[in-house]
Amino acid sequence: MKKIRSRCLILFLSLLILAGITTGFLATQETRDFRVAKNLDIFYSMFRELNTFYVDEIDPDKIIKTGIDNMLKTLDPYTVYYPESDADEFAILTTGKYGGIGSLVRGGGEYVVISEVYKGFPADKAGIKAGDLIKKVDGVPLKGVPSDKVSDKLKGNPGTDITVTVSRNGIETDFKMKREKIAIPSVQYYGMIDSKTGYIRFSSFTQDCSQDVRSALLELKTNNPQQIILDLRGNPGGVLTEAVEIVNLFVGPGNLVVSTKGKVKQFDEDFKTTKTAVDEKIPLAVLINRGTASAAEIVAGAIQDLDRGVIVGQRSYGKGLVQVSRQLSYNSQLKVTTAKYYIPSGRCIQALDFSHPNEDGSVGYIPDSLISEFKTRNGRIVKDGGGITPDIENLPEPLSQITAELYIRYFIFDFATQYYWSHPDLKSSSDFVFTDQDYANFKNMLVDRKFSYKTVTEASLNQLIDNAKKEKYYDIHKDLFTQLEKDVTHSLEHDLNVFKPEITELIEEEIIGRYFYEAGAIAYGLKKDRQVSRAIEILNNPSQYNLVLSGKSTPV
Repeated sequence: MKKIRSRCLILFLSLLILAGITTGFLATQETRDFRVAKNLDIFYSMFRELNTFYVDEIDPDKIIKTGIDNMLKTLDPYTVYYPESDADEFAILTTGKYGGIGSLVRGGGEYVVISEVYKGFPADKAGIKAGDLIKKVDGVPLKGVPSDKVSDKLKGNPGTDITVTVSRNGIETDFKMKREKIAIPSVQYYGMIDSKTGYIRFSSFTQDCSQDVRSALLELKTNNPQQIILDLRGNPGGVLTEAVEIVNLFVGPGNLVVSTKGKVKQFDEDFKTTKTAVDEKIPLAVLINRGTASAAEIVAGAIQDLDRGVIVGQRSYGKGLVQVSRQLSYNSQLKVTTAKYYIPSGRCIQALDFSHPNEDGSVGYIPDSLISEFKTRNGRIVKDGGGITPDIENLPEPLSQITAELYIRYFIFDFATQYYWSHPDLKSSSDFVFTDQDYANFKNMLVDRKFSYKTVTEASLNQLIDNAKKEKYYDIHKDLFTQLEKDVTHSLEHDLNVFKPEITELIEEEIIGRYFYEAGAIAYGLKKDRQVSRAIEILNNPSQYNLVLSGKSTPV
């Protein structure tokens, strides 16, 4: 009898505890739902009052968009709202396709400039070239119009007519064409670097891009390559499932590539390879850098965790967050972060901790104390908390300040334009030679356009002198400051001579791009690419390659 009473008491207490937990949960949920409803009601009533009583007319679309954007800024930079007016931008991000003429534009002056023309699309077929100034679209003058607005005017439904008026060498010309569906190529270039090394440059993860990579790989295999380099440098990622398909090109079916885990558990998913690989055995090197992110990191990380190939280059960006698009009312869209992704070893490579922002709203990197070790299939140690660390680190050589200034201020771009129109007969990149006289002409252009720049040291010294004058120390140490100014002031002629090799390299690639498009510029640049050379070096040494993958050796 006592046992029965004890069991009843335990059962009764358990039911009370369960009821308490359930009630507490429901109360918490009810409180949260009430807070959501309350704040939405406050927001609606506030907007209603503003719209009625504010002294000036309010643009409802603009003010609500601003409110939404600022709300999302408190989360992470990848959760973005796209109103109906930005539907084209959203489509380009997810598909890589849009209606237009097939060109890139940039601002920087009174008129927007064509910065690149895609081979085989309307702008190219019509004869528009990089360096052309866009004066009008369909007769509408565009002086002072920002580049994004000009880009909008160039886009439109495929099949519609457009007339673009450009200025070239001081002469205005009308180019008439029809817009087409533009598919931005995800594989920018592929080819044989040497007799045994195939190379694929892959730039973005848009819908069906894995088919482009597959086609490139299959065509390369007709040349019987002994090794492959997959270049993911500067690839910002995109569609997650395409990353799985690309890994599947080199890894057979049944292998886990990535898992997603978020708040909504029914959306958690494991993504595995399902098809026969194109080649499971060929030695593989994957190139990454700080611009390699998201889906590109899934590919690099899965290849590393499965010990399928060596990773060469620079630590990747560290974006381990997954976004999906959600349809909203009135044809608007929300791209929202729903989960974190985990690659085969179990690690998440997210670098920034958006869940714990600082008081000023900034976010920091995940601290070393929270970084964990994981193991690859062969037992090699890998870590989470900040991108993919390459097996073989090979950092890009930083540009000198003068070279960076010449590039970002478009002096190299403008000289390439001049060169192209003064050398119209170049038929092959192998015939191209950039001579000392060409470099002298470049320097003369800089003189004619009064190019000048300040080094960081000079700018720091100027700030120091300003502070010294405010604090009345300058006159006391005037001779010292004068000597410092003399010692640190750079010579333009000296810098142009010292940094001639790297300046020349950028000029050559820009010029080659004018004749042979982006693919030609990439192929030309591979000759002097240090990271590509390092990848070839490790691939050419099978014993070293296998030692790296076994975890028994790490080259330096």
